[in-house]
Amino acid sequence: MKRIITLLAIAVLAITNAFAQQFVKIETAQGSCIVKLYDETPVHRDNFISLVKRHYFDATTFNRILKGFVIQGGDPDSLYDKGKKLNPEQKWIKPEFNTALYHKRGVLAMGRDNNAGKESFTTQIYFVDGKTWTDAQLDATEQKLNIRFTDAQRTTYKTIGGTPFLDQNYTVFGEIVKGIDWIDKVTAVKVNKDGNPDNEVWMKVRVLTPKEVKGELK
Repeated sequence: MKRIITLLAIAVLAITNAFAQQFVKIETAQGSCIVKLYDETPVHRDNFISLVKRHYFDATTFNRILKGFVIQGGDPDSLYDKGKKLNPEQKWIKPEFNTALYHKRGVLAMGRDNNAGKESFTTQIYFVDGKTWTDAQLDATEQKLNIRFTDAQRTTYKTIGGTPFLDQNYTVFGEIVKGIDWIDKVTAVKVNKDGNPDNEVWMKVRVLTPKEVKGELK
């Protein structure tokens, strides 16, 4: 009997942990995607969730769209140029680098300025589009950044693509788990030479409930 109770407790705990994973839905005029937030980056995850629940990003846009590189949104760089006064939400948080989390296509990360501590700017995000890489290019990147890619990461960079030169320099805190074609739709919009869209690319972001997650990912 005790063993049955123990097994049931373990099963309940496993289900609870699965539902504890945080997911958000990001919608634009071009479509939508579902993003899983990493538990390995709790500060970035919680910062993002807090802002999403307050509808912070709903008042911003994806203002820099560079096909083959990134889709950047939230607050623009100009908000944290020297001499600018920041709002309470607009601050820096320490990086949460994890060698298991890398810049494959479809990941969500925080932007930053060129600060020595590589601290993230809390209200600026980007999704990776990237490109595919050869072994020789990955070897050169490893040497330049003094990092090492696992065999699985190399395979991903060579087949799916990404931006490996950003690894361990910017904090990755989530990834698209449904609707990866959203990237292709957004990067297809017309932009100027700086990547600024001709027409505003608005966003709506919300945290999904466990029931919604189950429905979205079935």
